[in-house]
Amino acid sequence: MDKRPFDVDEAFRRLREATRDFPQAEMFALRDEGFTSVFEQLVSCILSIRTFDEQSGPAARRLFALGRTPAVIAALAPEAILAAIANVTFAPAKATQIQAIARRTADELGGELPADFAVLTSLKGVGPKCANLTLGVARGVPAIAVDVHVHRVTNRWGVVHAPTPEATLAQLESWLPKDYWVEINERLVPFGKRICTGRAPKCSTCPLLEMCAQVGVTDHR
Repeated sequence: MDKRPFDVDEAFRRLREATRDFPQAEMFALRDEGFTSVFEQLVSCILSIRTFDEQSGPAARRLFALGRTPAVIAALAPEAILAAIANVTFAPAKATQIQAIARRTADELGGELPADFAVLTSLKGVGPKCANLTLGVARGVPAIAVDVHVHRVTNRWGVVHAPTPEATLAQLESWLPKDYWVEINERLVPFGKRICTGRAPKCSTCPLLEMCAQVGVTDHR
């Protein structure tokens, strides 16, 4: 079929409608439940690495039931942190990492993580994706977080042509209006999980089909 030019504003309007009844990505769900501090959002992001939302979200809530500030998490027994997050991937390493971040925040940063990309990425194990997502969700800082869904879907649309998430980030920063920098992750996580899936995407019912280049799609539903 002939494709119309990609219209960003119309695409996001359709994405909001298409994902309205889907479960939110967990960091956004936690934000809406009141877990809005930079520390809480960073911890949530760390827990989500290589872990499904269905495991990382409950783990974050169990941990925050024990304490929500760096000072309290820093003072917890390591075994308590590990027990709370035991179901996430790399739980022992993440428990150690989270407590180390809490202790540094409590001891060196005045007890509160600042909304500062350089500070966040100076923390051991925190990369650009988690830093950007944390800043965007916690403070609305215009920052694009490229996960597997954002990388796959935007390349499939044909609006970027990038072999890696890092390259996708650079191209999106040049192409995507800043008003959508935070929202793109919020929309494309549920959209990528349930419509624009990795294998056999649901192209026949996709609201963006007429403007999607379907790059690399060989089998679809």
